[in-house]
Amino acid sequence: QVQLVESGGGLVQAGGSLRLSCAASGRPFSLYDMGWFRQAPGKEREFVAAITWNGGRTYYADSIKDRFTISRDNAEMTVSLQMNSLKPQDTAVYYCAGRLMAGGNLSSQSDYDAWGRGTQVTVSS
Repeated sequence: QVQLVESGGGLVQAGGSLRLSCAASGRPFSLYDMGWFRQAPGKEREFVAAITWNGGRTYYADSIKDRFTISRDNAEMTVSLQMNSLKPQDTAVYYCAGRLMAGGNLSSQSDYDAWGRGTQVTVSS
């Protein structure tokens, strides 16, 4: 199983940008579809973005589409989430997750079997 560690969270003003990174170790990273999920205070964890094992397809939640971009570097074993035009409602703990490539719906968190510990993103108004 791949191990995941997120970084890059912090405090930013509304309209600003942050770039989250997730570093992987363990099993071949290139076999894993990767996703970002987030959990705001008092809310359930939700899907944000995902990318297939080879970077060929990306998926985004409607709430962040056109503002966030997911990318990966299999040689560096990293996946990133560029977040622009941040809003206070983007405040949450962001989690990196991985699943062995399997096709289908990449937004279902129950399909992911590797999770990082999360990184806090706080957007002030």
